[in-house]
This record gives sequence, structure tokens and C-alpha cells, in this order.
Amino acid sequence: MVRILIADDHEVIRAGLRRVLERQVGWDVVAQASDGREAIIKAIESRPDVAVLDYSMPLINGIDATRILQARVPNTEVLIFTVHDNETLVQECLKAGARGYLLKTDSESQLLSAIEDLAQHKPIFTAHVLEGLLNSFLRWPTQSKLSDREKSMVQLIAAGRTNKQIASILNIDSTTVTTQRSTLMRKLGSRSSAGVVRYAIRSGLVEP
Repeated sequence: MVRILIADDHEVIRAGLRRVLERQVGWDVVAQASDGREAIIKAIESRPDVAVLDYSMPLINGIDATRILQARVPNTEVLIFTVHDNETLVQECLKAGARGYLLKTDSESQLLSAIEDLAQHKPIFTAHVLEGLLNSFLRWPTQSKLSDREKSMVQLIAAGRTNKQIASILNIDSTTVTTQRSTLMRKLGSRSSAGVVRYAIRSGLVEP
């Protein structure tokens, strides 16, 4: 028996998923939730084998819900089922403890295969998601390529500090900050501070 929880704020999607999943022999949707908080409560109560969570849920989003479920019901595997095709989001979900990431545009057979694998505690990612993760890995340099000063600057930029504030904190002049900031952004292949923030999150220099 595979016990499944479905959490999505759209009733039509929940109903459709339930019909698809319960057509499978030995599968049972033991709980449904319309927001992240309800998903956590019902998962703790029902202890499903697999929790299918939308990312964009009210009250508590899919990432935070995943993190809490991993702490409270660690034997429940989480499949993020979303419309968001975003490399950063995939990485954040993985860090939170999700073992699968599927788009709502993916096929029914991919969904069924994902749940079957997760029920056996096997991670599952579609070729599209894996390609995105690989591209992200190849595109972004590792922390080891940054000096301690550069890592500090990344953290300060990610925190929204101005050049003047960074200069004061690092005890250097503003001109040096401007030069080093430009060098850092070229090193990261980023054209904006937003790119530096994304790198900081991906590399674990700051919390998402």
C-alpha cells in the first residue's frame, strides 16, 4: 500500500490528482490539504509515504513545509509538484529535503513513476530538471574560487549593503569597494546585484 498526501490550493487540481492516483492498485490518498499549514498537520496525523506538495501554497509555502515535514515525519518523501520551472527554486527545494521535483506540465506517466520511486525512497527528477541543475552547476563558480574578502563582499551585497556601508564594514575606501565589486561580478558572470544574491543562496553563503 502506498499512502499519499496531496497539498494544493486549487481544488480542481487536488481532485484531478486524487482520481489519477487512486486508479493505481494499492495506492491510497490518505489526506488532502489546501495550504502548507494544513499539509503539515495532516502529514503528521496520517504519516503518508509520499507528500505531493505545490510550491505556491498559502500560509506556508512548499519549501518551508518540506523543511518542517523532514523534521517531523522524516519517513515521508516529498515531491514538489509545481508550475515553476526555476533552477534556483529546484535547488532550494533540494536543500529543504525534497527528493523529487515535477512540473505540472509533465506527463501523467512521469507523475506515477515519480511517486512509485519515492515510495521506495528513490529520488526522482525529470531529464528537464536534471539538465537545469547541471547547467546551473556548470555556470556558477564554486566557493573555493573566491577569496575570504570576496565571500564577505558577496554576503554584504546579498544583505543589501551599499558600497559606502561595505567600505565601512571591511575597513576599505569606497573606490576599492567599487573596483572589487566589479571584479567580483565579472568573476561570477553576473551583470547585477540580483545575480550575486542568487549565487550567495546557491553556494550557502546566506540563507534563502
